[in-house]
Amino acid sequence: MHKADNDNVVTDELTLNYHLMHPGNESSPGDPNVAFYLDGVYHLHYILRHSWRDKHSFAFIHITSPDMLHWTWQTTKLQPSFTKHGMFSGTGFITKEGQPAAIYHGQASGRNQIAVAKDKHLLNWEEPYPVEPKTTEGQDADMNHWDPDCFLINNTYYAISGGQNPPLIKSKDLTNWTFVGDFLQHELPDVAIGEDISCPNFFPLGDKYMLLCISHQLGCRYYIGNWNAETEQFVPETHGRMNWKRPEQSIYNPVYRDFFAPESLLTPDGRRVMWAWLATLDEAINQKTIQFLPRELNLSKNGSLRFQPLRELESLRYAPVTLNNLEVPPPRWEDGKMITPLLTELSYDALEVKITIDRTEAWRKRFGFQLFADEDHTGLPIMIYPESATLQVGDTAAPFAVANLPKEEDLELRVFIDKYLVEVFANNRQAIVAAHMDYQSAKGLHGYAFGGTMMIKQIEIWRLKSTNQGFFEAKQNRIWEPDEQ
Repeated sequence: MHKADNDNVVTDELTLNYHLMHPGNESSPGDPNVAFYLDGVYHLHYILRHSWRDKHSFAFIHITSPDMLHWTWQTTKLQPSFTKHGMFSGTGFITKEGQPAAIYHGQASGRNQIAVAKDKHLLNWEEPYPVEPKTTEGQDADMNHWDPDCFLINNTYYAISGGQNPPLIKSKDLTNWTFVGDFLQHELPDVAIGEDISCPNFFPLGDKYMLLCISHQLGCRYYIGNWNAETEQFVPETHGRMNWKRPEQSIYNPVYRDFFAPESLLTPDGRRVMWAWLATLDEAINQKTIQFLPRELNLSKNGSLRFQPLRELESLRYAPVTLNNLEVPPPRWEDGKMITPLLTELSYDALEVKITIDRTEAWRKRFGFQLFADEDHTGLPIMIYPESATLQVGDTAAPFAVANLPKEEDLELRVFIDKYLVEVFANNRQAIVAAHMDYQSAKGLHGYAFGGTMMIKQIEIWRLKSTNQGFFEAKQNRIWEPDEQ
């Protein structure tokens, strides 16, 4: 693999090559919010905590992109000096008149708020106003006001207000809101009592509806089901998680937020694309406001969720290398040390590695790979465990079984390496993220097999071009900095 002439050399160890991250100093929270595709441009906002009148408050930092990979920072408009309150989580939507609008929780205002943009560049906004739901009798609705989402079904606006058992309200004009009742027709058995629905994002997906959300304790999760137009309720059929506990995280005080605070948009070619914020993955980077790679969401024929890396990532590939028919014997032991076979050296820090294994070869096999490894470093493990039907990356394990793949479908692992940050996608059915801060100590990709030799059909490796030019510009021009007074 050669060095490209236009490589953007990153000298700061924590600055990533192609992941979106905040260009300022330490910051938190970093929830992605209010995403649009407008007139050929993608818009995304994320929360920034900042100084405000000798205290602190929260703003929506605004960024734009032609492809959801190369981002440019814009002047911050949705901030306390304009809104008169802090900006907490919400979503973007398009009004009946075609105007982009944002619904969000006004921090310290006690209410959810709506702001409508005056233009499709999002450079000017009308003054936000509070959402004040009434009962059918005209009384103030007794309900929780928290992370909202707004969506249009037929000719009616509906809005969720987050929390446990979130309420639903509706309006014809975004001004007069009526309390409807419970948003969920029922809860599902794999949702623990005490989990909330926050950062909600509700949208059609295939022939179903999907609620993308978090619980503050257990991280990003989702429901798939149907909209009942008669009762005006979401009828969930299945529930799934995108985040899992790591061994060092507390059993009794759960704060599992490695994959957190999702937001999504619809692309002009009909893809549903989501982002999520890295909140608790590693102490060295938890305050860096890093967004995970965008994922495309869709449903399989049986109605289960599929997600794949944003297809635009393939445009970053160059300098391909292909290795075919690799044999991985079980490890040998020397002086009490496990020695696994080296498959290849991964000499660069911005890579995609695609590993394909014949399904019949992978069936009932306990095997895996080690990134950043050599004889003195075990590196970061990527393991398949048939006995527990799990995929493990680093110390995070999530449900995945080769046995559940169709007989004609090979095992396919897509591994994205961006310095210390690793994202692994397995057959578009599971994805896990991990951080390995000791990524520079060794560069080997090693194989591991248990109980017999393993055959790998193919390993494809690409270097990935940097997308962080806008990050460096924003680090210098600081156009995004909110007002402090």
